[in-house]
Amino acid sequence: MVTGKGGHAAAPHETIDTTLVASQIVVSLHSIVSRNVDPIKRVVLTVGTFATDSTASNVIAHTAKLEGTVRTLDTEYRASAEDWVRRVATSTAEAFGANAEVIWTPGYPVTINTETETGYAIEAARAVGTAVDENTPPIMPSEDFSYMLEERPGAYIFLGNGDTPMCHHPAYVFDDEAIPLGCSWFAELVERRMPAA
Repeated sequence: MVTGKGGHAAAPHETIDTTLVASQIVVSLHSIVSRNVDPIKRVVLTVGTFATDSTASNVIAHTAKLEGTVRTLDTEYRASAEDWVRRVATSTAEAFGANAEVIWTPGYPVTINTETETGYAIEAARAVGTAVDENTPPIMPSEDFSYMLEERPGAYIFLGNGDTPMCHHPAYVFDDEAIPLGCSWFAELVERRMPAA
């Protein structure tokens, strides 16, 4: 949350314009990845929301709220991200005479499949006659299944859904034709790993 001094748009010199300050913070946050992260490694920083308390076009907001996410496959960068975001946000706000409060909520851990269980998943998929892509590159979406994998070995798989945009995209369409195949895969996996006595 960025706090400044709201006022009338006709007298910006009497305000601390939080829209301007928050905009500068967004730009500065995006320099974190380009200037702190090894280019060979993966870190994604996204500011997803930007809202002010202004309700009119001729009002300079008193507060502005940004929300976003940081994703990485590297534990070192995961540990550093909070410090980077705090320093950039608070220092940028201070440079403009505003105040920035950062509320950090740690995200999900990285989802890392175990080799043996991944092999079981692949065998079951092949048994039901599906094409299997074993070389899918890592991607950055988070997944709560990662907590399960911290406690027990397992595998998180993708069930093909055709040529459609990713989840959360407004044009995403779930292909109902994938349901029987997914059910067959689950049944096959259970039969292989928990055979009837």
